[in-house]
Amino acid sequence: MTQKCEHIDKSNKNELTPNTKGCEECQNEGTNWVALRMCLTCGHVGCCDSSVGLHARKHFENHKHPVIVELPKKSWKWCYEHESYD
Repeated sequence: MTQKCEHIDKSNKNELTPNTKGCEECQNEGTNWVALRMCLTCGHVGCCDSSVGLHARKHFENHKHPVIVELPKKSWKWCYEHESYD
């Protein structure tokens, strides 16, 4: 049995709302995103790992906020630090 990630267990996907309607970094760079992810620490919205910019991952690398939720449904969470989802 796999141990659950403590970052995911402590995060609440309903406490935050996205701080933008899209990936601002992609908009500023003139690129498109495949899907959006929201940081559950601060509400930053970035593009997914399938997008050219990888802005959600870069946000984690720069700020060490480990857990994101997929948008718009908020149907699952991902922890970058432990590479696990719920």
